[in-house]
Amino acid sequence: MSDEEEVRVWIDQKLCTGDGLCVQVAPDVFEFGGDGLAYVKDENDGDLLMAEGAQADVSHRLRLDVIDAADECPGNCIHVVRRLDGAEIAGPEAG
Repeated sequence: MSDEEEVRVWIDQKLCTGDGLCVQVAPDVFEFGGDGLAYVKDENDGDLLMAEGAQADVSHRLRLDVIDAADECPGNCIHVVRRLDGAEIAGPEAG
């Protein structure tokens, strides 16, 4: 995996435990919704993307934080995918 790859991230809310580790690790990308579950935020305006499977672009400076959040998530519900081809590079389906 190249350090320069652009990525997107999404959360499977059905598996989210509401632990909040992602919000602590990357608060610019993740935030709690009113239901106590974590959601991704739009990179441009910070709005929560609450539609099922909604993906947020991740800025290069936050890329490693988002990958760490996916690797450490107790619910194993954070998916980090390459923008180029949608291949999962971190999360439950990463090869």
